[in-house]
Amino acid sequence: MSKASDRAYLQIRAMILSGALAPGSQIREEQLAESCGVSRTPVRDALNRLESELLIRRSESQRSFVANWSIDDVEEAFILREMLEGLAARRAAERIGRDQLQKLQQLNAAIGRTVQTVHADIPAFLEHNRQFHGIILDASASPRLTAALAQLIEQPVVWRTAQNYDAENLLRSHREHDELLAAFARGDGNWAEAVMRAHIRRAFHAYADAHSRLREQDLAAAE
Repeated sequence: MSKASDRAYLQIRAMILSGALAPGSQIREEQLAESCGVSRTPVRDALNRLESELLIRRSESQRSFVANWSIDDVEEAFILREMLEGLAARRAAERIGRDQLQKLQQLNAAIGRTVQTVHADIPAFLEHNRQFHGIILDASASPRLTAALAQLIEQPVVWRTAQNYDAENLLRSHREHDELLAAFARGDGNWAEAVMRAHIRRAFHAYADAHSRLREQDLAAAE
């Protein structure tokens, strides 16, 4: 794939994950080509790649739309994450190096600072959280797990939903990371896997609750 296609892919993917391209909205190749500073061919290449990642869907008329995941689709993705990240945590506990553990501790301290405020810094929380889980995956030393989790870890969780996570869920996520760190420090794979699976499952319920609240707000606004 060309550099122009790679650039278009990264920019369009970022637009989808951030919510700049809203779920269900139609993709306009001309507009994206202009936004990305490329021709339409790299945009088409990028859209094909994003379709394979389930971020884009095509209609019978071959028009492209940003995927609009149902709550069942999201739960399925979380179930897969629960299984795979649980295994990654088990492997990481048995293999993690001192430098990796120290970096995880630093990241979770940063996560704590983002959530222990009156107004949580959601963008910083999401970035630190992404890095935290990425290091665990690196420590698992499994290219197959890395490949399987690549699209699930950054599944299209709607940006405005993340902004509606309540303070208790953000703080609980931070505390669960502390327990993961304790399991890693002990080299206890069983403990690490159990904590990670519970962590991912709780995250799904936090997502589902926020999703439900937003649907109720949208229905109320439409009346």
